[in-house]
Amino acid sequence: MKKAVTVVALVVALCCMGIIAAVDTSAAGKNGEALFKQYCQVCHPNGGNIINAKKTLSKKDRDANNIKTVDDIVRNMRKPGPGMTPFSEKAVPDGDAKAIARYILKTFK
Repeated sequence: MKKAVTVVALVVALCCMGIIAAVDTSAAGKNGEALFKQYCQVCHPNGGNIINAKKTLSKKDRDANNIKTVDDIVRNMRKPGPGMTPFSEKAVPDGDAKAIARYILKTFK
């Protein structure tokens, strides 16, 4: 009987861990592309820039504006220049911001 209770407790614990893991990954939720579409697409359609044509997401323009890494993009999201809405960590958590940045670096050459 004691063995059965231990086995049941172990199974319940493992199931709960699986549920917690599922919640954690779904909290991160969307991939970089989906997050980009949610937060950035309106002002940066196809990597462009409807506010400032000199600050597109193309590699050429990113390099010209010294934005070369994931951290550079996240920093720019947090404290952008004139014309861009800042995205606080509360609005776009760091994990999501980094996913967006990786998507930008991979997609807009």
